[in-house]
Amino acid sequence: MRAPVGLVLAFCAALSAPARAQQAAGDADATDGVRADGAFFDGFDGLDRDRWYVSDGWTNGDHQSCLWQQDRVRVADGRLRLSLESLPGGDPPLACAEIQSNARFAYGTFEARMKVPYAVGLNANMFTYIGPPQNKPHQEIDFEFIAPDGPSLQTNVHFDGQDPRPELLEMEEDGAFRTYSMIWEPERIRWFIDGVQIREARGGSIPDEAQKLYLSLWSSDRLTGWMGDFEARNAPQVLEVDWVAYSPPGSDCRFEGSVLCGDAAADRRDGADAGDPGGARPEG
Repeated sequence: MRAPVGLVLAFCAALSAPARAQQAAGDADATDGVRADGAFFDGFDGLDRDRWYVSDGWTNGDHQSCLWQQDRVRVADGRLRLSLESLPGGDPPLACAEIQSNARFAYGTFEARMKVPYAVGLNANMFTYIGPPQNKPHQEIDFEFIAPDGPSLQTNVHFDGQDPRPELLEMEEDGAFRTYSMIWEPERIRWFIDGVQIREARGGSIPDEAQKLYLSLWSSDRLTGWMGDFEARNAPQVLEVDWVAYSPPGSDCRFEGSVLCGDAAADRRDGADAGDPGGARPEG
C-alpha cells in the first residue's frame, strides 16, 4: 500500500546505497578543502563555477551505467537541469549529470526545490559527502529518489564504515516541485519535505566532518536489488532544480520557502516535532 508523504516506512537496511568512495580520482579536489561558513542561495541565473564543479568524463564505479558528462548539466530559464540521455556508440551507452560544491560545509541547513524523475534503475539525489577521495573517512547524508517498485525516497546516513541507516518513504509521481531540506546538527539530523519533518536520526553515529554538497542523476544495470535495472529506452530523464541553499547553524528565516521560515520554525530549531501527526519518530 502506498503511504502518503510524511509517513515513514520501517528501516530497510538491505537497501543501502553503494559507498560514494568508489568514485574515480577525477573528483573535484583541485579546489577542494575550502571550508564554507557563510550562507548561500543559488537561484541558477547561471552556473556559478566558483561554487560548483561539474563532474565530467568518469563514472563512480562498475555499478554506474552512465558516464558523467558536462554537457548534461544545463541552466536555462532560472533552473538547473541535470539530464540522463543516450550516448550513441558510447561505453557506457548513457550520459548523466552531477554537480558538486567546491567548498565543504559542517552542520547547518541544506535545501533544494526540485522536480524529481522516477524510473526503474534511476537515482536522482541531493546529498552531502566526504570520503577517501578527499583522504577522509566516509561520511554522508542522503536524499535519494529511486523507483524499483514505484516512486520512493530513501534517506540515509553513512558514518566511518558503520552500517548505513536507510529508511524508505513512498512518494507520489505527480511532476510537482517540492522543497527538500536537511538540518544537520552535532547530535541529530532531520529531513523535511515542504516543511514537514519526515525523519529524525540521533545517536553516536552522526557525521562530524565537513562535507561537499552534491546533486546528480545517474543509472545502474547492476544494483537491481536496490534500484532495479535501467533500460536505455527509458532515456531521456531530467532532474530539474529551481534553487539550492545552505544556511549555517543558528540561522533564522533567510528566504521564502525555507524550512527555517514559518510559524513552526522555532520549534523545528528547538527540536520539537515538525507537526506531522503521523509521527516522524526520533531514532535512538
